[in-house]
Amino acid sequence: MSLYKIRLADLENILEQDEIDLNVLRSFCFNGIPDCNGFRALCWKLLLGYLSPKKSTWPTKLSKQRELYKQFVKEMVISPGEQDGAECIDHPLSDGPESNWSTFFRDNEVLLQIDKDVRRLCPDISFFQQATEFPCEFVKERERKLHVRVAPTTLSSANVERKGVGMTKINLITKRATESYEAMDAGQEAHWEVVERILFLYAKLNPGQGYVQGMNEIIGPIYYVFASDPHLEYRRYAEADCFFCFTALMGEIRDFFIKTLDESEGGIKGMMAKLSNLLHEQDAEVWERLRDQELYPQYYSFRWLTLLLSQEFPLPDVLRIWDSVFADDKRYDFLIKICCAMILLLREQILENDFANNVKLLQNFPLMDINLVLRKATCLD
Repeated sequence: MSLYKIRLADLENILEQDEIDLNVLRSFCFNGIPDCNGFRALCWKLLLGYLSPKKSTWPTKLSKQRELYKQFVKEMVISPGEQDGAECIDHPLSDGPESNWSTFFRDNEVLLQIDKDVRRLCPDISFFQQATEFPCEFVKERERKLHVRVAPTTLSSANVERKGVGMTKINLITKRATESYEAMDAGQEAHWEVVERILFLYAKLNPGQGYVQGMNEIIGPIYYVFASDPHLEYRRYAEADCFFCFTALMGEIRDFFIKTLDESEGGIKGMMAKLSNLLHEQDAEVWERLRDQELYPQYYSFRWLTLLLSQEFPLPDVLRIWDSVFADDKRYDFLIKICCAMILLLREQILENDFANNVKLLQNFPLMDINLVLRKATCLD
């Protein structure tokens, strides 16, 4: 029997228990989750705490969360005055603090950034441009789609109507950058449109944090895994399940995205300091070379750490990295080790290069066998 088949059998044995041993599951997943049978999607839901180790709780939990998400969409995505059974007592020109329309126009500023970001999500694959099998039942009509709210013509019209009456300002973009992702016709939705809705709802439900550019790169791989699940029932609810798993993950890394927490231990500056210290322990010569060139960690590792390396490797490699990161009980300590391993594997080039070439090298990490990187990271103390 091949090693791959042995691993499959081991994982099946772990998952078929009535109560899954999370420590055993983490140990297995740390070495990579087989890319078949929806195993990765299921394991990530367990590792991120969306599903309980007790399998008997899954049907109730999933039903409850999916219904809750449905309510979020119904209440927060549909335009004011369109909600079923709602009395239209609000007016688009109302600027009162309780006005749904005032909130609606304010939300468009956030939505504009989300729309821009999700239209360029994972450009190396066609997945996000393709139609989902399960378009949202509430927004099948084109007019209810989020991206329509921030189309240049829509924003221009809204600005004219509200000009001079003391309303919330709307950032106008009369000419958007070249878009590679087109919206689907009425009745259909592209996967990027689904991701746009998830991020918009997250921003609405987390006003203290809101949407920060880069969150699209965090949610992309999760949604891809869930929406590619071979099991129809899981695929049908990929949007809702992705929302809650993304929310759980952001609960762990939210400090990366909040500027006021940059200096905290879990903030991004604290993470970069840990990386610098680890590099100094592992290879003082490389550390000194970067120090002498004044090539500080923020020049290259800010993106590595904040986006969990989602921009440095092809998507299949990102999924493999995240298997280990999600499975590690210390979680982001291993992410730091991966980043350190990346630098160590470029040792000879870094020692030879001048400042400009080292910046280019580290900001555009070269193609490399991800297993080599992970093996190196695992060996770091």
